[in-house]
Amino acid sequence: MEKKMGEAVARVARKVNETVENGADSLDLADCKLMMFPIGIYKVMRNVTEGIHLITLANNELKSVTSKFITTFSQMRELNLEGNYLHRLPEEMRTLLHLKVINLSRNKFRHFPEQLTTLKALETINLEENEITECSEDSPIFCQPWNGETGFSPSPPLRIRSDFDEFWSKPLLAPLLE
Repeated sequence: MEKKMGEAVARVARKVNETVENGADSLDLADCKLMMFPIGIYKVMRNVTEGIHLITLANNELKSVTSKFITTFSQMRELNLEGNYLHRLPEEMRTLLHLKVINLSRNKFRHFPEQLTTLKALETINLEENEITECSEDSPIFCQPWNGETGFSPSPPLRIRSDFDEFWSKPLLAPLLE
């Protein structure tokens, strides 16, 4: 077991070093058995974080994404968190002004992550295969229970609101300014 763990650590270190040395704009730590984002990576990558636009942490064992991760990689345009154990996102997600794509499929979300509703650049949200059973009225999606011959689906499919474009175009601060 220690040998496998050592191999996993070496793999993460190798991928991080390649990103730093090549000045790459992406960091791929998919399938690394990570339970949390390694704190040491922040120090190693401190001079290149602004240039990282794509981060892949798919198929790990992450239970949370920290505020530090979000604020460190603030220039992200794509974030792939597919296949983890996430059930919520930090409030700091609202600060990712350049985020265009987020993949949250195959996680443990029960509610639509409302932090994503304020991101104007966001074009794609993948929430497939989560446990979302309810969405708020302010969400850009509605939960639509599947009511086929067998009844209510335990993991209902999601559908886009009919007023999706209007929802995203309305000024979010208007009610506060009145």
